[in-house]
Amino acid sequence: MKTVILETLDQIDRRILDELARDGRLSVAELSRRVNLSKTPCQARIKRLETEGYILGYRAVIDPERLGLPHVAFVEVKLSDTRKAALAAFNKAVRALPEVEQAHMIASSFDYLLKVRTKDIAAYREVLGEKISALPHVAHTSTHVSMEAVKDDAD
Repeated sequence: MKTVILETLDQIDRRILDELARDGRLSVAELSRRVNLSKTPCQARIKRLETEGYILGYRAVIDPERLGLPHVAFVEVKLSDTRKAALAAFNKAVRALPEVEQAHMIASSFDYLLKVRTKDIAAYREVLGEKISALPHVAHTSTHVSMEAVKDDAD
């Protein structure tokens, strides 16, 4: 786990991060205008924020529904073994499933919460039965189907 040292961020750094989080394709000229800083110092701050790990990368936000993947399910996964080796095996295997958008280890009555995206309920059923249930040490699953995404920071 990474240790976050927020004291090294001043108000301008935070504004740069906020602007880039909203639009990672901003030119340095436009970003520097928005944060009221000349281009060279703005560029230096961006580089420092990247080097220090505050900016992890830049990416396009894709509309999964346009790609024919509107169905979202959240899956509670209970493992039969939670020792270090079992967790590592599960983690490695779940990362290889393209249908799993997110996987979180949870402090609860279950061990993991997965966000799974497919084209429809039939495709989800296939993924659950043939892929998720076959992951290492899976003892039990429980599914919650999303009816509507009310808030999604990726939008």
